[in-house]
Amino acid sequence: MGTYEEKLSILSEMIAFARVDHSMKRSEYEFLLKVASNLGIDKETFDGLLKHRSPKITLKSQAERIVQFHRLLLLMNIDREQHKSEVNTLYNIGLKMGLPPVAIGQVLEVMHRYPDNVVPPEVLIDIFKAHYN
Repeated sequence: MGTYEEKLSILSEMIAFARVDHSMKRSEYEFLLKVASNLGIDKETFDGLLKHRSPKITLKSQAERIVQFHRLLLLMNIDREQHKSEVNTLYNIGLKMGLPPVAIGQVLEVMHRYPDNVVPPEVLIDIFKAHYN
């Protein structure tokens, strides 16, 4: 995984996304804290990101962008609520990442077929692979 600054940027983007509905639920905070831990970011640094965003760094590889899109998808569904603003924001984030619009739409459509809207990683990867061939 990328540099420390890239990891902070990933978390900042996720925190901003969690706040699209103007609040952050406990389940979202706990999920984000686990992501931070997996990225090697300590709780104190993570809590600092809640107050001050890290500079945005564009992820270089397509694989990293797909993984980040998947994290955001999981975050959106962690509270088992979906708001139109969250879905629209996630779609737009995917576009800004340079992901294919049709693949993004397909992921957002098929997620309803899985328990808790959690798209298995292999399904997500297959969807994006189909649009790159």
